Amino acid sequence: MKKVVITGIVVIAALAGIMYVLNKNKATAEMQTQIVAEKNASVMVRVEPVEFKEVNGQYIANGVFMPKQDVKISTETPGVVSKVYVSEGSFVKAGQILAVVKSDKQNVGVSNAQAVFNNAKAEVARFESAYATGGVTKQQLDNIKLQLVNAKNNLENAKITASDVNITASFSGIVNKKNIEPGSYVNPGQEVFEIVNVSTLKLRVNVDEKNVGSLKIGQAVKVETPVLAGKSFTGKITFIAPKADTSLNFPVDLEIQNNPDNELRAGMYGNAYFGNSQMANVLVVSRNAFVGSVSSNEVYVYRDGKAFLTKVTIGRTFGDLVEVTSGLKAGEQVIVSGQINLVNETVVEIIK
Repeated sequence: MKKVVITGIVVIAALAGIMYVLNKNKATAEMQTQIVAEKNASVMVRVEPVEFKEVNGQYIANGVFMPKQDVKISTETPGVVSKVYVSEGSFVKAGQILAVVKSDKQNVGVSNAQAVFNNAKAEVARFESAYATGGVTKQQLDNIKLQLVNAKNNLENAKITASDVNITASFSGIVNKKNIEPGSYVNPGQEVFEIVNVSTLKLRVNVDEKNVGSLKIGQAVKVETPVLAGKSFTGKITFIAPKADTSLNFPVDLEIQNNPDNELRAGMYGNAYFGNSQMANVLVVSRNAFVGSVSSNEVYVYRDGKAFLTKVTIGRTFGDLVEVTSGLKAGEQVIVSGQINLVNETVVEIIK
């Protein structure tokens, strides 16, 4: 009996020990889980400092040069091309004949129309004499005069058609493309030449909302192209869009006079320099710090382990840097990565 009691006590003691160990392990596990949960509650972010930097006060916008005039010339008369007077690269003047379409049928049409007109003219003279002696009525004379008017109109139309056999340049420029050769058959509306005028070019650039307010029509702007190193041109603002695009940029057109050698060519990459190149020490922040886009004027400032949504006022842009005129101080840290997971006062952890 005593042996049974001792055995029971030992079993109870063992069970109590097991329960103690299990409870202790449970408390440790809960504590570790709580620590992990606290860590997982924070959002991983990257930060960069707000600081003063020396920047070029000039705003640079880029675009592609386009010809002021670029026209595809087509023929209005069907037929076989008998002569071509120009080749690709030729300079032509306004009104210059570029090619001739064989005009036999057109000349026949003019001759026939001329004959009908001459006959109608003679008929009017004969009816006028007859009307003076009472041989014809006033209505008969009016009808024959109407036939004369129609014959004259048909003659003028035949002459216009005949003149269309000469394919001419509508303005002075350079032949960029030639799509015909002697013996080619052309139809009305077929494109036969492309004439490009590069004596004056146009450069369209996009200017952001912070800089467009200082621009005026007629303002002179320095223009350069990397292709012609060391050479600069002067552009004149001819157009400022009254409405911004989806990126809050305003299209601006510059007109540039080419040099005597026409070294600027359509399709070249160009830079326009707005303002002066004086260096300035300004407070700047990375463009990546802004929530959504620069136009939001909102950034997250890192302070005491949390992200604070802050409203700022911005000035000029300098590539990837944006000037801040109010809302931030030098030395503060702004979050530049991970903002999508943040709300005001979110707990954050910096990625080193």
